[in-house]
Amino acid sequence: MLNYYLTIVLAPLAASVVAGLFGKQIGRAASHWITILAVGLSFALSMIVLKAFVIDGMQAENISVYTWAVTDGLRMEVGFLVDRLTALMMAVVTFVSFMVHIYTIGYMHDDPGYQRFFSYISLFTFSMLMLVMSNNFLQLFFGWEAVGLVSYLLIGFWYKRESAIFANLKAFIVNRVGDFGFILGIAAVVMFAGSLDYAEVFSKSNEIAAQEIVILGDTPWNAMTVVCILLFIGAMGKSAQAPLHVWLPDSMEGPTPISALIHAATMVTAGIFMVARMSPLFELSETALAVVLIIGAITAFFMGLLGIVQNDIKRVVAYSTLSQLGYMTVALGASAYSAAIFHLMTHAFFKALLFLAAGSVIIAMHHEQDIRKMGGVRKYMPITYWTALIGSLALIGFPGSAGFFSKDLLIEAIHESHWEGQGAVYWIAYLSVLLGVFVTALYSFRMFFLVFHGEERMDAETKSHLHETPWVVTVPLILLAIPSAIIGWYTVEPVLFGPFFDNALYETERHDVIARMAADWHGSAGLVTHAFQTPIFWLAAAGVLTAWFLYLKRPDIPDTIQQKATGLYNLLVNKYYMDDLYIKGFASWGRSFGNFLWRKGDELVIDGVLVNGTANAVGRLAGVLRQIQTGYLYTYAFAMIIGLTMLLSWLIWFR
Repeated sequence: MLNYYLTIVLAPLAASVVAGLFGKQIGRAASHWITILAVGLSFALSMIVLKAFVIDGMQAENISVYTWAVTDGLRMEVGFLVDRLTALMMAVVTFVSFMVHIYTIGYMHDDPGYQRFFSYISLFTFSMLMLVMSNNFLQLFFGWEAVGLVSYLLIGFWYKRESAIFANLKAFIVNRVGDFGFILGIAAVVMFAGSLDYAEVFSKSNEIAAQEIVILGDTPWNAMTVVCILLFIGAMGKSAQAPLHVWLPDSMEGPTPISALIHAATMVTAGIFMVARMSPLFELSETALAVVLIIGAITAFFMGLLGIVQNDIKRVVAYSTLSQLGYMTVALGASAYSAAIFHLMTHAFFKALLFLAAGSVIIAMHHEQDIRKMGGVRKYMPITYWTALIGSLALIGFPGSAGFFSKDLLIEAIHESHWEGQGAVYWIAYLSVLLGVFVTALYSFRMFFLVFHGEERMDAETKSHLHETPWVVTVPLILLAIPSAIIGWYTVEPVLFGPFFDNALYETERHDVIARMAADWHGSAGLVTHAFQTPIFWLAAAGVLTAWFLYLKRPDIPDTIQQKATGLYNLLVNKYYMDDLYIKGFASWGRSFGNFLWRKGDELVIDGVLVNGTANAVGRLAGVLRQIQTGYLYTYAFAMIIGLTMLLSWLIWFR
């Protein structure tokens, strides 16, 4: 299978190089065909690998491909760990990327950077595949940084826009904060385990957990807790968990196809995947798990609230991504790793669908993104309407949809995960994700109703050209809508309650909430039937009805609420003032401190005293010495005699 693995990884890379370096020579059509075929080949081979595990019973493979260096016994190499977790991620990444590549033909049709964009998204796919297929921390870090680099290039793709440049710098800098913690975590792994290889590190997990490290003062910390928290800081940056979430909404400055790829299958899922892959480590630190749980709960609920006040169609979907990533993170903190990965999979389909549907509307509306200037689009764009409805229903967890199976069981796993001594923490997390169901339904259908129903608020010129988008846009929508609607029926039992993740994810007996839930499992149909009796369904229904009443029946009420609750509204519109804290606070202070060092350190001390001061001192000394140069021979003879006399006197005196 090694040839399969190499082809899956290298085909998008080769296509990216060709489209990027030779795009002008081969033309636009050749650039999109070579990248689409390369990613399509990776998807086909990924499905063959997934079939080999699921149907043929293939065992996990840990393969060393190339040894880069060996120093003091530490091996730095390229290698693949391909198990069922890897195979699932490979299939999801390549399928969503394949759909995005096709969709891009329509969305970027008139863009002058057409070939460059295809090169970037193909490179993005390669980077994510390297990350999920890695068998060691060095290659993981390579893929980790590569997806960050390509996201920087793609968010700022329209580099002539000042807002796009600001957004990609923001994403890059915020992720550097997370990555600083991440690389410290890898360094701690090397320090305690003496290896970068996953298998070797996992085999020494109990030894790591038995050690302590003193960081500040005299208080010892458990080594495993330190390692896991540092690694999770990296995940907070990549998967946009509070307070390192601020870059993700601004990533909407990039073209819509890359918004779909970042939010659905690549960069933001990297952190979730990494924590799940590191489950043998996280399971040995309940402190680290509690940190993961609380951060996820805060993100799930409070980022969802921000989606209610957004008017940019892409930003509404972006805040839903933040909230859903919070759900996955909470599941990781509850040791329900399989539930987190299952929701990651279903979310990839319906979130890519929602982003591409939003892009379809944006194309038809001549790149208008304000949902207050839309309305009644349903009759003009029926395919986009029905696919967006499927995506929205999956997002809120409507019974039978893919999102229902993953989201409802994820919430139930959190409900079952109360550990002795940490009940309060888990109740807070459970209430956060439960209330988040209402919030998700409210902002999702607020957007849906304002875009597709109600009064037509677009101008006459836009309305005259409003029609369904071309097939290169609608076909990916349909192909993503299918798994968003039905995949949960066929995958929930084997992925959550079957042996799918055996030997890929690890839970201690004390933390194995999925095993406890399996005792009450009565099949997919039973879960759907039971859904109507749960608070999750009624909270989602209440959110949809509230959105319908406020934005279709009584659209005057939201304006009244805004006027009556200006403090709360401003808090949400200003995103809890987190951007102000970072930009006007930390960044401004950093610039002020830098200016101080420049003025006082560089200009005054280094340039003024050391460099210019030395030069001026030499100049003044030269001016003094110049005065004793008379040019008369008798003066120099007299000076020589005096000097010689002094030298002889010194020699006689100290003899």
